[in-house]
Amino acid sequence: MKKDVLNMPNFTSSEQRYREACEVIPGGVNSSLRRCWPQPVWARSKDAVITDVDGNDFIDYHAAFGPILLGHNHAAVNERVARALGEVDLVGVGSTEAETQLAKKICQHVPSAEKVLFCNSGTEATYSAVRLARAVTGRKKLIKFQGAYHGWHDYLAMNVISPPDKLGKCDPLSAGSLPEALEHTLICSFNDLDNVEDTVRAHRGEIAAIILEPILHNIGCVLPQPGFLAGLREITRREGTLLIFDEVVTGFRHGLGGYQKVCGVTPDLTTLGKAIANGYPIAALCGKREFMDHFKTHPDGNVFFAGTFNGHPIGCAAALATIEVLEKAETYPRLFAMGEKMRKGLTEIVQRLGVKATVAGFGSVFLTYFQEGPIRNHQDLLRNDAAMFVNYRKNLIERGIFKLPINLKRNHLSLSHSEEQVDRTLQACEDSLRALIRRSAHA
Repeated sequence: MKKDVLNMPNFTSSEQRYREACEVIPGGVNSSLRRCWPQPVWARSKDAVITDVDGNDFIDYHAAFGPILLGHNHAAVNERVARALGEVDLVGVGSTEAETQLAKKICQHVPSAEKVLFCNSGTEATYSAVRLARAVTGRKKLIKFQGAYHGWHDYLAMNVISPPDKLGKCDPLSAGSLPEALEHTLICSFNDLDNVEDTVRAHRGEIAAIILEPILHNIGCVLPQPGFLAGLREITRREGTLLIFDEVVTGFRHGLGGYQKVCGVTPDLTTLGKAIANGYPIAALCGKREFMDHFKTHPDGNVFFAGTFNGHPIGCAAALATIEVLEKAETYPRLFAMGEKMRKGLTEIVQRLGVKATVAGFGSVFLTYFQEGPIRNHQDLLRNDAAMFVNYRKNLIERGIFKLPINLKRNHLSLSHSEEQVDRTLQACEDSLRALIRRSAHA
């Protein structure tokens, strides 16, 4: 093992500029989960490295919660965006050729996609999916799963990462949520078909949709057990309920067809975002034409769908360029091989050090839970040592490795990560764990 060399980063400029930001921005950041320790103010990003205003470089595995799939400031994506900027900007009526080209690409690759509509965030996509499901079924209730995040609107912003005393109860994510909205959302346990069957039986004829992340990525990486997704498909067909896959994280990161192509289960509707455009803002809702034609963008539709920035030329250009890279035969094998290298290396480290931990992941996603398995749902993750999880990541930041220091959050590799960077990261992970073990022994 190499000698553990720890050069503490200096965050003086970031701290000063963060204080300045707090004077004009509530909390100094523009999204609730952007607050962390340290509170960096970023200056630039390139490939797999992000750099703060103090000049500290970090190998980035946060990847902006997942959109950065090719690497930061990817040349081919930026060139396509620059070309689009010189052709047409926002007109706000009619459409552009890029919108049609991108919709065709999604229909080509995603099994459930017969028609596509574009918006700007995963939250907008899931909100529209819920509205559509209610319109076509004439029902009000939804089923979501404990631990899943589908955006910040009232219908689904509940029972995300709930404390033990809130399990089995309504647990809204935000103050100000309407009780009338929350009461129509039913919470089930991931990987528990019996629980879903019981809930459906208790509310027969009332459930418009079941929505889920096909891999529960909001709490790291909890894979569906064999038969779970197929079982949901069977239940929804039987009950006349729509099945919605929220593939905002899994879509494109786990394959051009999303996880639905991997697992062989085709939902009625799919939401996409994040990795679709390598960090540029765009999202999509796609699905079977019999449902999508209900949107009022269609002459005979009755479900309102609108947004000034929907299908913006910049987002469409970025998505088309991203998909072109993802369509190359070597892309996913290399990406998945890097993920396997990382997970295998982490597993060897925790076993060698005798750390009680479970290394999880799929494809380019990885993380280390500080607990033993099995891990089937959010309830199982109540055993995770949250303090160890966060302190480990803070220790890594001190070593130039950026993994978001918030409990249960996943990490992401990109095509721009090198073998050398993965090796350096594994060494830093071992050094961090050894430091934490020593600290615990002297506590």
